[in-house]
Amino acid sequence: MAVEQLLAHIPALRRYARLLAGDAARADDLVQDTLERACRKWSLWRPGTTLRPWLLSIMHNLHANQRRDWHLDDGHASLDDLPERPDPAAPAGVRLDLERALAALPAGQRAVLLLVAVEEYSYAEAAQILQVPIGTVMSRLHRGREALRQQLSPPAAGAQIVNLPRMKR
Repeated sequence: MAVEQLLAHIPALRRYARLLAGDAARADDLVQDTLERACRKWSLWRPGTTLRPWLLSIMHNLHANQRRDWHLDDGHASLDDLPERPDPAAPAGVRLDLERALAALPAGQRAVLLLVAVEEYSYAEAAQILQVPIGTVMSRLHRGREALRQQLSPPAAGAQIVNLPRMKR
C-alpha cells in the first residue's frame, strides 16, 4: 500500500465527513475510521481504479453503520442533537442556514447532494459510491435540491395564506 495515495485524499475525505457528520470532532473520527478500514481492507481495492470513490464508499458505509448504532444505543446522542460548528470561510448567516438545511435533509438526500454538488461526482459515480441505482441518485438529488430551495428561500414579502372557498362542480 502506498501511504502517499491515501494522504492525497485526506482533504476531500475531511470535507465530505464534515458535511456528512455535521461536527468537526465526529468528522475527524470518521476520517480516521475510514483510513483505518482502508488500510485493513487494502487488498479489496482494485488497482487501476480511482481510489477516492472507494474511500468515500467506505466512509459512507461507516457513517450509516454509526448512525444506526447511535440510534439503537440510548446512551449516545444522535447526530441531529450535536452542536453545529460552522465553516469560517462562509458568511455566518448563510453558512448556518445552509448547514441547518443540510442537517434537516434525510441522510440519503444529504449524501447524494454532497457527492454531486460538493464533491462534483457524476450521477453514475455517486450511485457506485452509495451502492444504489442511478435513478435513486437522480430522485434523491431532485428531492434534496427542492427541499433546500424551500428551506433557504425567503418568504415572499407580505405574503399571506388565503383560504379561498371551494368551487362547487
